[in-house]
Amino acid sequence: MTVVLSVDRVTMRFGGLLAVNDVSFVARAREITAVIGPNGAGKTTMFNCITGFYKPTGGSLKLSPPGGGEFLLERMADFRIAREARVARTFQNVRLFAGMTLLENLLVAQHNALMVASGFTVLGLFGSRAYGRALGRAVDKARYWLDRVGLAERADDPAGALPYGAQRRLEIARALCTDPVLLCLDEPAAGLNNRESALLNEFLRAVRDEYGTAILLIEHDMGVVMELSDHIVVLDYGVKIADGTPDAIRKDAKVIAAYLGVADEEVAQAEAEARQ
Repeated sequence: MTVVLSVDRVTMRFGGLLAVNDVSFVARAREITAVIGPNGAGKTTMFNCITGFYKPTGGSLKLSPPGGGEFLLERMADFRIAREARVARTFQNVRLFAGMTLLENLLVAQHNALMVASGFTVLGLFGSRAYGRALGRAVDKARYWLDRVGLAERADDPAGALPYGAQRRLEIARALCTDPVLLCLDEPAAGLNNRESALLNEFLRAVRDEYGTAILLIEHDMGVVMELSDHIVVLDYGVKIADGTPDAIRKDAKVIAAYLGVADEEVAQAEAEARQ
C-alpha cells in the first residue's frame, strides 16, 4: 500500500511537559489507522501536529498524495494543510454551524473552490455562468454525501436540530466534501449507540475501499478500533509502545499493561512468559 503520511520522530513540548516523545509511524492509502492509548497518552496532541494546530518541537510530518507531490506539514499553516495538502479533520466535540441547514454546512466545506469560481465574489454577484456551474457541482457533491450518510431527506433542516449521532455523520460528510487525501477523525464513535457505531464502521470502510482514502482516527471504544482498523499505533505517556495489526496489538503485553496500569516489571515478566 502507498504510504500517505510519514510521521518521523515527532516531538512536542509544552514548556516542561513532553506531550509527544520521538514518535514515528505511517498511514497508508486504503487503510484505516487508529491511534490509541490511555487518557493523556498524547493522541490529540499528535493529531494537532498533523493538522497544523500545533507546530512540533522536533521531527517531520510528510504527506505524499497517491497522485504525486509531497508536503512537509510541519512547515505549513493549518489552512494550507487543509486546502493544499487536503488533510480534513473532525473534532472530539462536534463543530457544526448549528443555525445553518445540513446542505449549507456541506457547501461551506467547499468554500475555497466556490470563491475561486466566483472571482472572489465579483463574478458571483453578476451571475457568472462559470460560477453557476461550480455552485451546481458543489450542491451535487453535498447532496451525494448527505445521501451516503443517510441524511438526504433532512438537507434543509438546521444542523442543530439533528440528534447527536446524525450530527457526527454530518461532520464526517462535511470533511469528505473537501476530497481529502487524509481524513483525521477524533473519536468518531463517541456518544454513539451500538447500532450507530456499526453503521459508522460500515460507512468508513466504504470510504476506504471506494475512494482509497487514508483514514487516521483516535478512538477510545476498543470494539470499534479492533473491528474497524487495519493498523493500530499505541501511545502511552507520549511514547509509542506498539505498532501493528489489531491481532498483534490485542496480544501485546505492553499495551495490556498500559490500559490496566500494570508496573514495568510485570510487563517484563509477562513478555518473558509469552516467549516460553
